[in-house]
Amino acid sequence: MYPTTLTQLSRANPFSAPLFSVQRLEDPSQTPAAPPQPRRLAAAAVAEGDSCAFGSNKYYALCGLGGILSCGTTHTAVVPLDLVKCRLQVSPDKYKNIFKGFSITIKEDGMRGLARGWAPTFIGYSMQGLCKFGFYEVFKNVYGDFLGEENSYMWRTSLYLAASASAEFFADIALAPMEAAKVRIQTQPGYANTLRQAVPKMYAEEGIWAFYKGVVPLWMRQIPYTMMKFACFERTVEALYKHVVPKPRSECSKAEQLVVTFVAGYIAGVFCAIVSHPADSVVSVLNKEKGSTALQVLQRLGPKGVWKGLVARIIMIGTLTALQWFIYDSVKVYFRLPGPPPPEMPESLKKKLGLTE
Repeated sequence: MYPTTLTQLSRANPFSAPLFSVQRLEDPSQTPAAPPQPRRLAAAAVAEGDSCAFGSNKYYALCGLGGILSCGTTHTAVVPLDLVKCRLQVSPDKYKNIFKGFSITIKEDGMRGLARGWAPTFIGYSMQGLCKFGFYEVFKNVYGDFLGEENSYMWRTSLYLAASASAEFFADIALAPMEAAKVRIQTQPGYANTLRQAVPKMYAEEGIWAFYKGVVPLWMRQIPYTMMKFACFERTVEALYKHVVPKPRSECSKAEQLVVTFVAGYIAGVFCAIVSHPADSVVSVLNKEKGSTALQVLQRLGPKGVWKGLVARIIMIGTLTALQWFIYDSVKVYFRLPGPPPPEMPESLKKKLGLTE
């Protein structure tokens, strides 16, 4: 017998009982039906004439390339804003606000000073994008296959959260060395002007630890950020097509789908900035100072200090996230990568809930 209420189905939470599965008792006289194929969920625009198989090595490699282009280029483009944001966090008495930050920086370093730290930014965030987007696709499909079609639909938000958190864990390990060098270049005048000057100097002073002492605060900042970025984006796209876009997604052109991607990306970016900003403040101060721990920095900044530079970060992260999703989906469209349709309740689940005859 099928469970007949949503309450009974909710007891099958795969995250509290991962080995649970709902099975239908078939009449032995009937020929057993073929098992349903696992449902894979995605939010990318899909072109006709796929260039590779979904879930193939080529598919994941091109997704990784999309991550490199989306993260590396966008973070490098907003280096001036990022530089002022970091200086606001580590020297709030001097820079006061975002406008004074730009004014003082230009006065002291000239217009070229606003590009300080572009090289570690480009390298570091390209590596992060490769792992973030590439591994997200891997983990989302692996976890989705493990849960099965019905559970993947019922627990799709948890699926997005788990896949993005897993991907970001590895992405931050790739990012940490360049992030440490970037912060030193941007926030310590006279320390180093280029990546080639900063890396050997940092290694001589603190060894390899200089490049990875910020990885735990990075996890604190980036994992919640990425979980919000992917889960909020996926569900916002779903909501926009359901409640805002006047026609089904399958009838939208590639350009229309990418507009939806950009809007959903910006909405997700605003929430991302708020969730991750306190940890971002700790990372900026920690990478500037020698011998400090994340807990010491957090105690010294206090409840108000950790929110310094939030407005600049909302502007930066909102724009970044929207552009990153737009570029990423554009890459998937350009290379004609396959993708399944938007999340849709399986017919078998509709029958169990009594939604169909």
